[in-house]
Amino acid sequence: MEYEKGVPFETLPLSAPMLRLLRDAGLYLSTPVQAGCIPPMLEGRDVIAKAPTGTGKTFAYGIPIIERLNPADKRVQAVVLAPTRELALQIHEEFQTLATVRPGTKSVCLYGGAPIGRQLERLRKKPQIVVATPGRLSDHMKRGSVDISTARTAILDEADRMLDMGFVHDVTRILDRMPKRENLGLFSATISREVLDIAWVYQRDAVEVTVREDEENKPYIRQFLMETADKAAAVADILRETGFDRCMIFCNTKSSVERITYFLRTLGVDAECIHGDIPQKRREEIMGRFRRGTLPVFVATDVAARGIDVDDVDIVFNADIPEETHDYIHRIGRTGRAKRQGVAVSLIGDYPSRLRMDDIARKTGNDVIPVRFGPDGKLTADEAREA
Repeated sequence: MEYEKGVPFETLPLSAPMLRLLRDAGLYLSTPVQAGCIPPMLEGRDVIAKAPTGTGKTFAYGIPIIERLNPADKRVQAVVLAPTRELALQIHEEFQTLATVRPGTKSVCLYGGAPIGRQLERLRKKPQIVVATPGRLSDHMKRGSVDISTARTAILDEADRMLDMGFVHDVTRILDRMPKRENLGLFSATISREVLDIAWVYQRDAVEVTVREDEENKPYIRQFLMETADKAAAVADILRETGFDRCMIFCNTKSSVERITYFLRTLGVDAECIHGDIPQKRREEIMGRFRRGTLPVFVATDVAARGIDVDDVDIVFNADIPEETHDYIHRIGRTGRAKRQGVAVSLIGDYPSRLRMDDIARKTGNDVIPVRFGPDGKLTADEAREA
């Protein structure tokens, strides 16, 4: 079933403490995906939800999990899988907020690249909610440090990405270890063949929730491209000209991330980067700065930036054009949220990149407008294309 609009939270069968928490946070109207998913998940039904990035999917399954949870039962009651440590950490933070309505509720976040000893210590405190990346949860299961056999609810967040990244065997092994599972929620921006396979094997009579990218839910993002031989200088000049101070820059490789970050710093831009080789503690510090708004420019590869979910990014740059169209859609979807206008600029340094950008524009049906700096140093759009 398609959902185009949210509903007042007070019309949903939620507890008084949960409604009070939402009101205190200034949330009165649900998003469409929350309107579609919360009622069936409260009933313990399977759900498969397709919704654009940034539409409130975490609360769509997080609220029902907390509402159904029994704080007196110290066994694992829910398992949430995410493709990356960054997304897992963000989900964990939101659960910590929601859990305040159920005193005694504990959650744990398990992910690779972090000391396993600290995670073992937290597992000994008997968390009822386990948020994890598939690989690290599999490691703990092999060690015998976590027992998920008592879990009643399982969630795959960003299911398409998780399966695309090669976690299918870990995911199925984890689902097979939950014999008491009552419901499975699959949440994804796209429903791939792999997601459908998981649904066919592990779900029964699932409620299908689809949120279309219509005018109500689709981000408003103006898309531009600029041909330039000096991408770092182009970024610095565009930021200076526009006054934007909340920026994400995407690159295809770790070396490209480091190179553009270095040159931005030489130009006086406060920029930090993350990629797979940066220690986890440092990554968390950088992401924390960006979430708090104290870091204006954040540079990353696609995988490293998964889970950075903020709703006030002014502009996104593609320093390298992605190989896959869905990566482009996911990148630019970091801006234009919360009904704000967003801007995305793709920097073209060679002919193959221009061909790839033309292909992306054709496949997405988007109007990507060429832009350049005029003789006066001002940004000038190609008016013929813009018209």
